[in-house]
Amino acid sequence: MAWSVPSVMPVTSKLFRGWLRTKILSSSPIICQHQSHFGPISHRHRLIHPSLSLHHHLPSRQYQTTPDLHSYTLTPPQVNSILKANEYSFKVPEFDGRNVSAVMGFDSNQLPANAPIEDRRSAAICLQTRGMLLGVFDGHAGCACAQALSERLFYYIAVSLLPHDTLCDLEAAVEAGRPLSPILQWHKHPHDYFSREAQTLYFNSLRTYWQELIDLNSPGENPDTREALQNAFKRLDNDLSLEAQVGDPNAFLHYWVLRVAFSGATACVAHIDGPDLFIANTGDGRAVLGVQEEDGSFSAHTLSNDHNAQNDNEVARIRGEHPPSERKTVIRQDRLLGLLMPFRAFGDVKFKWSIELQKRVLESGPDQLHENEHTKFIPPNYHTPPYLTAEPEITHHRLRPQDRFLVIGSDGLWETLHRQEVVRIVGEYLTGVHQRQPLTVGGYRVTLGQMQELLDGRKARMSSAFEDQNAATHLIRHAVGNNEFGTVDHERLSKMLSLPEELARMYRDDITIIIAQFNPHVIGAQQQEVQS
Repeated sequence: MAWSVPSVMPVTSKLFRGWLRTKILSSSPIICQHQSHFGPISHRHRLIHPSLSLHHHLPSRQYQTTPDLHSYTLTPPQVNSILKANEYSFKVPEFDGRNVSAVMGFDSNQLPANAPIEDRRSAAICLQTRGMLLGVFDGHAGCACAQALSERLFYYIAVSLLPHDTLCDLEAAVEAGRPLSPILQWHKHPHDYFSREAQTLYFNSLRTYWQELIDLNSPGENPDTREALQNAFKRLDNDLSLEAQVGDPNAFLHYWVLRVAFSGATACVAHIDGPDLFIANTGDGRAVLGVQEEDGSFSAHTLSNDHNAQNDNEVARIRGEHPPSERKTVIRQDRLLGLLMPFRAFGDVKFKWSIELQKRVLESGPDQLHENEHTKFIPPNYHTPPYLTAEPEITHHRLRPQDRFLVIGSDGLWETLHRQEVVRIVGEYLTGVHQRQPLTVGGYRVTLGQMQELLDGRKARMSSAFEDQNAATHLIRHAVGNNEFGTVDHERLSKMLSLPEELARMYRDDITIIIAQFNPHVIGAQQQEVQS
């Protein structure tokens, strides 16, 4: 059954999402039942214009007519084609020539809601040191900042981890014009964009960083992983800011570095080296460990903290960094200065630079920049910048044999599924063992016939659980298609995936997931070596 949207939509639709969504969902019984599943629509946008944050009612003259939009039921092959379009898998050789890996492999996938998608992902193996890097980057006010992070942050981390002698060898090779030994082995999906035009700029900034590390560090000194992650995050954010201030003679690059700086992105990165797992998190991405209990069930162990208004420590930190006179304005409506949901992020110089610096850079910038609504305004109550930092919160976890997998996801995942449900879905997929929980109906009235349908659906899932060859794809299928009973409803999934670009963002955020699977035998052997 097709359904249509009312022909009247508000110009500033961010304020009108709740009404619109109710109208749309009420025309589809399948979707209407699950409104609470996706949380309040007003939280869907991570950065809003100040004019939208200060008003709650729109006069009728601000409406405009738009063509009717329709949703169509997709066939199962069409659904699978959409879900699998961006999936990527990599299996790690048990012995890579240097050491036995604790990581068996990883699966990743993305499902856009924005057009273009604002999330990015990265995966790479450190070649000059050891370890694997996995990262999810969630952009806002455009995709430029997340794109830059996906290309650059791992290089900054890898360089920060290099010993002094290796840094000197890199610099000597550049000075002599010799080819450089590769630092990273990337694992990219063909759809993962790579900005060739900016590579010289990126390299020059990275080289300046390693030259400073050579001057600061001593020969024979081995970098600390925690400190290396901290330094890499903060230095890259500083370089994004500096590049925007300096500009570039090339008109395209000048516009690009400004787009990167004035947009923003969060980052959740894992560095896995043997049994040592480090999570560096800036913003509201999340890393969750799947732990297998003695009875075979899976429990969730969260390795990161969300940096937003739900984190009391973050609220106290921000209020403590500004005068008491700003206590009521620095966080309003659960947003930084009433505008930004994550309390830590890369870029977002609107929340970091002084007003004078913002005006000077914009006045000397290209005309295209002034067409971007996010560069035109100064945040309200902007008195004592910076209000925002990219400094990560670092967590270290020593892997155990019962630690079976790691899920890194953008907030689009965690808004739709609880972390325990995420871990259960992934654990059952990877092991093929389904924990038969008592069938619940969540307080809904169901007939015996409907109950039989639910039981038949459970039985069917047992035989079709492996239609996905990628764990991240399987998790996205549940995140978008789960009904109130916790099972994938194909009609619901079809409706959600067939939403036009104009509407998809109103229902959910971009979803990006990386799932790393650990080798319990290798981890157990490493654990015994340490104990002996």
